[in-house]
Amino acid sequence: MTSPGPGPAHTTQSEFALERYRYILQQIHTVNENLYRFLAIFQTLATTLVGAALALFVGYRQWGVAAGTARGGVIGLLVLTTVVAAFTSTLVVVGAFAWLDYRNEECDLMDEAVRPGFRARPRSRNVFRWYETYALLFILVSMAAMWLLAELFLLPAMT
Repeated sequence: MTSPGPGPAHTTQSEFALERYRYILQQIHTVNENLYRFLAIFQTLATTLVGAALALFVGYRQWGVAAGTARGGVIGLLVLTTVVAAFTSTLVVVGAFAWLDYRNEECDLMDEAVRPGFRARPRSRNVFRWYETYALLFILVSMAAMWLLAELFLLPAMT
């Protein structure tokens, strides 16, 4: 006597699990790609805004702009750069949480479809291996250096 093959319910469940797995992998890939998009946008905007601040610093006398007004303009541009950095940092952190959520969902699916423990869950001690960690450090160090250099060199020279 032969056993009947997998029934339609089992096949449908397997197909659903496979489609869900594909969707999760696609979302993880999208979250990873978004990091690079956010960094490219940050780099472009920060370079443009800091470039405008430096142009104002170099040319304010030639343009007949009062020193106080030029200082205010430089500070305003640096504040705007800081806002862009804060927004980018927020997007990077939210992306990391989304990645963690999708990875945990992937592990849950693998536990059901294959066997428990088939896919290791992400560990918080691996934070030093994540690109997001270094992207945030880069943004924070860039902003600190920008403000430090402005306070030490640019703003005192604008008299």
